[in-house]
Amino acid sequence: MKAIHDTGNRLVAVVDPNDSVGVIDSYFPECLFFTEIERFDRFMEKQRRLGSKDRVDYLAVCSPNYLHDAHCRLGLRVHANVICEKPLVISPWNIDALLELEQEYGKRIYSVLQLRLLPAMIELREKVARARTGKKAEVVLSYITRRGPWYQVSWKGDATKSGGLSMNIGVHFFDLLLWIFGSCEKSELHVNQPSKMAGWLELEKATVRWFLSIDKDDLPKSCVANNKPAFRSLTIDGQQMEFSSNFTDLHTEVYRQILSGQGYGLEDVRPSIAVVNQIRRSDIVSKSSKLHPMLKL
Repeated sequence: MKAIHDTGNRLVAVVDPNDSVGVIDSYFPECLFFTEIERFDRFMEKQRRLGSKDRVDYLAVCSPNYLHDAHCRLGLRVHANVICEKPLVISPWNIDALLELEQEYGKRIYSVLQLRLLPAMIELREKVARARTGKKAEVVLSYITRRGPWYQVSWKGDATKSGGLSMNIGVHFFDLLLWIFGSCEKSELHVNQPSKMAGWLELEKATVRWFLSIDKDDLPKSCVANNKPAFRSLTIDGQQMEFSSNFTDLHTEVYRQILSGQGYGLEDVRPSIAVVNQIRRSDIVSKSSKLHPMLKL
């Protein structure tokens, strides 16, 4: 809502089965609200056919992960472009169906990949592209974000609906690594638990030891001492790029780029969705020399 507001646009209507949405008033007090997707669909189709000022130009999808592709299709059917939160889909083959529908309706589906807009990551990608050494960088990715018992009870704790931890909280980071260091050549999975996952990737220009966790006990002592709920760290050849303290919301800039026709589309998300899909289906490698340094076995 903030991104829509800050880019000078108007939120016409919202659908959410949960009706505790009074925050809408802070941004768009005149916005229509539906609790049933069928009525929301009917409203959008009616406005399209009438050529109304309330005709929807963009549908923003921020529903549970397993519904994303269905809601993207809804947007295309009412002749709207779509802005979809991560992950755009859970299974990579769903991208093919959406590509066909884009062609059929002449509209676009965009994905929110805000980490690609971080200045430090843009600079790093340019530096990697310029490098001619042929030596692969050694990367350590750590993302620990505290979550309470609600997480496992909600749809996010159901891997069939969220895609599991690697998809729900990790796909942004895998996308970033693939964007910077190239495609995945090999993969190992070392830990696969409801609250934490860890593994190793070999990319074109880097090897990556990664660790994802929602367990508060995995937070570094410095975070606990300073009451910080999350730790995000990227270490490259021993040089740490820690951005927990200035990890800002880049949604507004993402929306601004999409509205100017420069957003990331379906093919841009395919590599990360495919890698996470591979990780989710991997067997555990119980003995490996490539374990993440924070891993507690």
